[in-house]
Amino acid sequence: MQEFTKVDHWDSAAARYERAGHPYTSSYVEAVIDQFGLTPASRVLDIAAGTGALALAAARTGAQVLATDFSPGMVARIAAKQVPNIEAQVMDGQALDLPDASFDAVFSFFGVFMFPDWRKGLAEMARVTRPGGYGVVAVWQDRGAGAFLLLGQLIQQLFPDRDLAPMPESMTILNTAAGLTAELVRAGYGDARIEAVTRDFGLDMSTLGEFDAVLSQSPDWAKLDDSQRDRIITEVRRMAGDRAVLPIPSTALIGVARR
Repeated sequence: MQEFTKVDHWDSAAARYERAGHPYTSSYVEAVIDQFGLTPASRVLDIAAGTGALALAAARTGAQVLATDFSPGMVARIAAKQVPNIEAQVMDGQALDLPDASFDAVFSFFGVFMFPDWRKGLAEMARVTRPGGYGVVAVWQDRGAGAFLLLGQLIQQLFPDRDLAPMPESMTILNTAAGLTAELVRAGYGDARIEAVTRDFGLDMSTLGEFDAVLSQSPDWAKLDDSQRDRIITEVRRMAGDRAVLPIPSTALIGVARR
C-alpha cells in the first residue's frame, strides 16, 4: 500500500477514480448520511475526500462543507463541480490546518486507514470535532473491495499454496468492529457504534483489459507471472458468464462516534 501514500499516485488516478470509485463510495455514503441531522447551520469536514462523494452528499443537506485531500488532482475535481456550499482545499489529514472543535461532523470514507500515521489522522479528526459532534470513519472489513478483494479470493482458490501479502497494520486493526471501536476511543471519541454495510462493486467486463492497470499497485498481482494472471482473468470471465457486469460483494465497517 506504499504507493497509496504518494500524491502523484492519486493525482494520476483522479480521473479513473471519479469514473469508477466515486459512484461506489457514494453507495456507502448514502447508507449513513441521513443519520446526522445535517442542516444549513451544520459545519462538515470531509478528510481524504477523493473526488467528493461524501462532500457532495453532505452539501445536498444544505450544510457548509470543507472537503480536504492531500492530492491537488482530487481537490481540483471537487472544486470544478462549483457547488456553492463546498470549499475544497489541499490539506494533510495528519496535520489539519484547522482550529480545535470547529466542525459538527467530521468524516473520512476509506481514507484515514491509508495514512502513514493513521492514528494521528484519527486524533486530528477528533481534535477538530466539536463536543457533542460526530466522527465517522469507513474502512474495509476484508482485503479491500472490488477487484482487489476478488484478486485475493481467486489467488486463494486457484493457487492455495501461495500466501497473500500481509495487510498494513491499519487494516489488520481497523477491519474488526472491536478494533475500530477501540481506535476511535483512543483518538478521543466516545459512544462508538459500528455498522457493517455491504454493497456490490460492479466490475464492468468490457474494461477487463485494464485489469493490469487497476491492480498495478497490488503486491499480490505483481508476484504473479503472466500465465497465472491469465488464469485469474479466465476465471473472472467464467464467473461473469454472459453478464456485462460482475457483482463483487464488498463489506465496509462504518464507525460513528461522538466527541
